Amino acid sequence: MDELDRRLINRLQLGLPLVPQPWQVLAEELGSSSVQLRERLQGLLDDGTLTRFGPMFDIERLGGAFTLAALQVPEARFEAVAAELEDMPEVAHNYRREHAFNMWFVLGCASREALDDTLLRIQQRTGLPPLNLPKEETYHVGLYFPV
Repeated sequence: MDELDRRLINRLQLGLPLVPQPWQVLAEELGSSSVQLRERLQGLLDDGTLTRFGPMFDIERLGGAFTLAALQVPEARFEAVAAELEDMPEVAHNYRREHAFNMWFVLGCASREALDDTLLRIQQRTGLPPLNLPKEETYHVGLYFPV
């Protein structure tokens, strides 16, 4: 990663300009070309430096539902259960925690009913009852990680 990559990542964390040619505006700001910036972004995605680039949607305002959930997974089964969740399109991401509930994941579904069905399907597939931790209130925090 070089200085242009760092400046690109830092700038993208602030959002794309809402104009007809946002990459051209970014190119002017960063002293580059729109083609080079898009190529750099793709390279950062391809090499795993960035895992995702895209908009953030408020799924509930779109009629959907999401939740944070957790499982208590025996260590001997951890990788197998992780693979099971990774195969489910409803699972946005999952990760290990040092806690009795050692696997945490986010579910995003088209409806509340679909969310409930997915939690039940996870229990049926893994034999482990998920801890469902739905959002109670929304807080908007300006998250920014300078690189």
